[in-house]
Amino acid sequence: MAGPQWIEDHTNLYKRDPEKALWWDASLGGGTGMLKTLLLITKGRKSGRDILAPLIFDEVDGNYVVIASKGGAPEHPAWYLNLEAEPNAKVQVGLKHANVRMRVAEGDERARLWKRMVELYAPYEDYTKRSGGRVFPVVVLEPVAA
Repeated sequence: MAGPQWIEDHTNLYKRDPEKALWWDASLGGGTGMLKTLLLITKGRKSGRDILAPLIFDEVDGNYVVIASKGGAPEHPAWYLNLEAEPNAKVQVGLKHANVRMRVAEGDERARLWKRMVELYAPYEDYTKRSGGRVFPVVVLEPVAA
């Protein structure tokens, strides 16, 4: 897995101890406090393999909201590109597993959810500057029947 070591460490923790992995020390990514994370499982658009990504989330109206920031990189994260190719995925939230379908929030909904996510994790604002102005997709993962 490419990326910072803490991402791989957190993914491995989710495999070993999902209840502990639910909470992540945001100082590792430039934030503060302990934040809830989920493990997103997408199908690789090239490999067809399961790709795991631990992500900060908020639960809103029964859906999971995540930001496709990639730490402020100029390009979208691989997990987001995988969801564009195949919007159906799985999440693990602590011990809970769910099938989800992705959609991207737009307009007022995006503005409201973006504000909420920045309140949870302020570095998203810095990531926007670092990315050269890339607009980060605000991704809504809606639970669906299997």
